[in-house]
Amino acid sequence: MESRGVWQGGFEVRLENGRGHSVTIDEPVEAGGTDKGPAAIELLLLSLTGCISTIFHIIAEKRRLPFEGFSVSLKAERRKGAPTIERVHGTVEVRTRAPKEEVDIVLRQTLRTCPVGVLLDRAQVPMDVTARVVPP
Repeated sequence: MESRGVWQGGFEVRLENGRGHSVTIDEPVEAGGTDKGPAAIELLLLSLTGCISTIFHIIAEKRRLPFEGFSVSLKAERRKGAPTIERVHGTVEVRTRAPKEEVDIVLRQTLRTCPVGVLLDRAQVPMDVTARVVPP
Protein backbone atom coordinates (compact mmCIF):
# COMPACT_ATOMS: atom_id res chain seq x y z
CA MET A 1 0.00 0.00 0.00
CA GLU A 2 1.05 3.56 -0.54
CA SER A 3 -0.40 7.01 -0.15
CA ARG A 4 0.48 10.45 -1.40
CA GLY A 5 -1.03 13.78 -0.41
CA VAL A 6 -0.94 16.81 -2.70
CA TRP A 7 -1.85 20.14 -1.13
CA GLN A 8 -4.44 22.02 -3.19
CA GLY A 9 -4.65 25.16 -1.05
CA GLY A 10 -6.09 26.03 2.34
CA PHE A 11 -6.93 22.75 4.07
CA GLU A 12 -7.73 20.95 0.82
CA VAL A 13 -5.51 17.95 0.05
CA ARG A 14 -5.89 15.38 -2.72
CA LEU A 15 -4.95 11.91 -1.49
CA GLU A 16 -3.87 9.21 -3.95
CA ASN A 17 -3.28 5.52 -3.29
CA GLY A 18 -0.97 4.64 -6.17
CA ARG A 19 -3.64 2.46 -7.83
CA GLY A 20 -5.40 5.27 -9.66
CA HIS A 21 -7.83 6.21 -6.87
CA SER A 22 -8.02 9.55 -5.13
CA VAL A 23 -10.10 11.40 -2.58
CA THR A 24 -10.09 15.04 -1.55
CA ILE A 25 -10.04 15.89 2.13
CA ASP A 26 -10.84 19.31 3.55
CA GLU A 27 -12.05 20.91 6.74
CA PRO A 28 -15.62 22.15 7.21
CA VAL A 29 -16.26 25.86 6.69
CA GLU A 30 -16.61 26.46 10.45
CA ALA A 31 -13.06 25.10 10.91
CA GLY A 32 -11.60 27.33 8.19
CA GLY A 33 -11.90 24.95 5.24
CA THR A 34 -14.04 25.02 2.11
CA ASP A 35 -15.79 21.67 2.76
CA LYS A 36 -14.73 20.10 -0.55
CA GLY A 37 -14.43 16.68 1.08
CA PRO A 38 -14.46 14.91 4.42
CA ALA A 39 -11.95 15.88 7.08
CA ALA A 40 -9.18 13.33 7.62
CA ILE A 41 -10.74 12.22 10.92
CA GLU A 42 -14.08 11.71 9.14
CA LEU A 43 -12.26 9.61 6.57
CA LEU A 44 -11.17 7.37 9.43
CA LEU A 45 -14.80 6.72 10.37
CA LEU A 46 -15.70 6.20 6.71
CA SER A 47 -12.82 3.71 6.48
CA LEU A 48 -14.10 1.84 9.52
CA THR A 49 -17.59 1.70 8.00
CA GLY A 50 -16.20 0.37 4.72
CA CYS A 51 -13.97 -2.14 6.49
CA ILE A 52 -16.84 -3.52 8.59
CA SER A 53 -18.99 -3.75 5.45
CA THR A 54 -16.34 -5.63 3.48
CA ILE A 55 -15.35 -8.04 6.25
CA PHE A 56 -18.97 -8.69 7.28
CA HIS A 57 -19.74 -9.70 3.68
CA ILE A 58 -16.72 -12.03 3.53
CA ILE A 59 -17.45 -13.72 6.85
CA ALA A 60 -21.21 -14.01 6.16
CA GLU A 61 -20.46 -15.80 2.89
CA LYS A 62 -17.91 -18.13 4.53
CA ARG A 63 -20.40 -19.02 7.26
CA ARG A 64 -23.18 -19.34 4.67
CA LEU A 65 -25.29 -16.70 6.41
CA PRO A 66 -28.03 -15.87 3.92
CA PHE A 67 -28.83 -12.16 3.62
CA GLU A 68 -30.56 -9.92 1.12
CA GLY A 69 -28.68 -6.81 2.11
CA PHE A 70 -27.13 -4.94 5.00
CA SER A 71 -26.08 -1.47 6.00
CA VAL A 72 -23.58 -0.17 8.52
CA SER A 73 -24.27 3.06 10.44
CA LEU A 74 -21.61 4.41 12.78
CA LYS A 75 -21.18 7.51 14.91
CA ALA A 76 -17.95 8.68 16.45
CA GLU A 77 -17.78 10.75 19.62
CA ARG A 78 -15.12 13.40 20.05
CA ARG A 79 -15.28 16.00 22.80
CA LYS A 80 -14.54 19.56 21.79
CA GLY A 81 -10.79 20.00 22.05
CA ALA A 82 -10.08 16.25 22.19
CA PRO A 83 -7.24 15.19 19.90
CA THR A 84 -9.13 12.30 18.29
CA ILE A 85 -12.18 10.05 18.31
CA GLU A 86 -12.96 8.77 21.80
CA ARG A 87 -15.74 6.26 21.16
CA VAL A 88 -17.55 4.64 18.23
CA HIS A 89 -21.03 3.16 18.33
CA GLY A 90 -23.42 1.98 15.69
CA THR A 91 -25.53 -0.68 14.10
CA VAL A 92 -25.23 -3.25 11.35
CA GLU A 93 -28.73 -3.75 9.99
CA VAL A 94 -29.09 -7.06 8.15
CA ARG A 95 -32.03 -8.11 5.97
CA THR A 96 -32.17 -11.84 6.61
CA ARG A 97 -34.33 -14.71 7.78
CA ALA A 98 -31.38 -16.11 9.79
CA PRO A 99 -31.55 -16.05 13.58
CA LYS A 100 -30.07 -12.98 15.28
CA GLU A 101 -27.61 -15.23 17.12
CA GLU A 102 -26.01 -16.20 13.79
CA VAL A 103 -25.80 -12.57 12.71
CA ASP A 104 -24.21 -11.68 16.06
CA ILE A 105 -21.52 -14.35 15.54
CA VAL A 106 -20.67 -12.93 12.10
CA LEU A 107 -20.55 -9.40 13.53
CA ARG A 108 -18.26 -10.43 16.42
CA GLN A 109 -15.87 -12.13 13.99
CA THR A 110 -16.04 -9.08 11.73
CA LEU A 111 -15.11 -6.68 14.53
CA ARG A 112 -12.21 -8.93 15.60
CA THR A 113 -10.73 -9.07 12.09
CA CYS A 114 -11.54 -5.71 10.46
CA PRO A 115 -8.07 -4.09 10.14
CA VAL A 116 -9.31 -0.55 10.78
CA GLY A 117 -11.26 -1.74 13.83
CA VAL A 118 -8.19 -3.59 15.11
CA LEU A 119 -6.21 -0.32 14.94
CA LEU A 120 -8.91 1.51 16.91
CA ASP A 121 -9.02 -1.32 19.43
CA ARG A 122 -5.23 -1.14 19.89
CA ALA A 123 -5.61 2.62 20.39
CA GLN A 124 -8.13 1.77 23.13
CA VAL A 125 -11.04 3.48 21.40
CA PRO A 126 -14.20 1.75 22.67
CA MET A 127 -16.44 0.41 19.90
CA ASP A 128 -20.02 -0.64 20.51
CA VAL A 129 -21.49 -2.00 17.28
CA THR A 130 -24.62 -4.11 17.45
CA ALA A 131 -26.57 -6.15 14.92
CA ARG A 132 -30.18 -5.52 14.05
CA VAL A 133 -32.06 -8.15 12.06
CA VAL A 134 -34.78 -6.99 9.71
CA PRO A 135 -36.97 -9.52 7.88
CA PRO A 136 -36.61 -9.30 4.10
